[in-house]
Amino acid sequence: MSQAKHLHFSARRQHLLSLMQAQGGGVAIIPTARELIRNNDNTFPFRHDSYFYYLSGFTEPDAVIVLIAAGDKQSAILFCREKNIEREIWAGYRFGPEAARVEFGFDEAYAIDDINEKMPGFLADAHKLFYSAGTEPHLDNQLQQWLQEVRAKSRAGISVPGTTVDVRYLIDEMRLFKDSLEIASMQRAASISGAAHARAMRAARAGQFEYELEAELLYEFRRQGAQSPAYGSIVAAGANACVLHYQSNQAKIHDGDLVLIDAGCEFDSYASDITRTFPVNGKFSPAQKTLYEIVLASQYAALECAKPGARYMDGHHAAVRVLTQGMLDTGLLDKHKIGTLDDAIANLDYRQFYMHGTGHWLGLDVHDVGLYRETHNIAEEKPYRYLQAGMVITVEPGIYVRPAEHVPEEFWNIGIRIEDDILITSDGHLNLSRDTPKTVAEVEAEMQHG
Repeated sequence: MSQAKHLHFSARRQHLLSLMQAQGGGVAIIPTARELIRNNDNTFPFRHDSYFYYLSGFTEPDAVIVLIAAGDKQSAILFCREKNIEREIWAGYRFGPEAARVEFGFDEAYAIDDINEKMPGFLADAHKLFYSAGTEPHLDNQLQQWLQEVRAKSRAGISVPGTTVDVRYLIDEMRLFKDSLEIASMQRAASISGAAHARAMRAARAGQFEYELEAELLYEFRRQGAQSPAYGSIVAAGANACVLHYQSNQAKIHDGDLVLIDAGCEFDSYASDITRTFPVNGKFSPAQKTLYEIVLASQYAALECAKPGARYMDGHHAAVRVLTQGMLDTGLLDKHKIGTLDDAIANLDYRQFYMHGTGHWLGLDVHDVGLYRETHNIAEEKPYRYLQAGMVITVEPGIYVRPAEHVPEEFWNIGIRIEDDILITSDGHLNLSRDTPKTVAEVEAEMQHG
């Protein structure tokens, strides 16, 4: 690990310790994910827990971070697997506690097999326990055993923590604001994913199957060094594009179909999330182009609200106005029955064709952590929070037209979504996926290169 990364992870642990200290101190316990059996003795591909990684940079399984804030004493402790040359022959390199302590900047490190011996001592007389119950049930059981050992010493004046605080709540707010290294990783992830989308556009042909285009995406992800997809790729042709989370990717693509691809890679644990929609034959039909340009205009309207001082939902409201006006103009919504634009929005008529939000936080998780509403407001209906520099959001409006009575037939089975990854900056925003073909002219030109 580079010195810069080492310092970033140490600084995050120190910040969390200061938050703990502000609440009177205590002990935080943050585990990583476990390896899970897929079938027989074969495991699922391992992916570390995002909270654990955020505080450590450590990617091995069977590990736990313990942070202690007690008066003037602050410690960051790592429990991890012992060095084991024989197991490394079969499964690869292990740091072991001592090397991990040095490499990742912890104050102390112990073998994970020693955790039951060490933890009761760490928990004794701690003011608060900072822990997220239910995330790793095996650790919940161990924790109860440790606390019981401490309770058994109550006659000696030793006590268990009197209060439990969800440590993830504290980390969520930290993770919401990306530092320079995180932004660099997210930019790289978005650039790789954008190249993969362009590759799929160039490779698209009528008569292919959706999984063939998925293969193009996966090839480009790995070719450029991404470790994995950030989520299951959606490659949806024709009517399948009207299924929001379609992931079968098995259907044949027919001439005249639009193909909606929602796919992004994970680079150094950070996600990208990009959606593009294109005609498999390289040319939008008039009906497809009409709806596509409505969705694109709605995204531009939402992007105008991607800046400090705007509320999180301002972009959604802006997109909805453009989309709904487009639905009225094209006859998707009958203005003679529905009334004005404001009527259609107030009555949620647009939700027949646009039924999801216009974005979400993005980071270590594709649907990243962080509260969307203010917490300090005492009103029953808490307002959405203001956007601030360092936040990363997606902006992803769409239109999905299923066959229905009174819906013009030329629009049936058209599903369109356009999604970009947006960093909020001090004076506006930066589109991390800006190089991915998006306008009608850009998409059609990219496909001609194929």
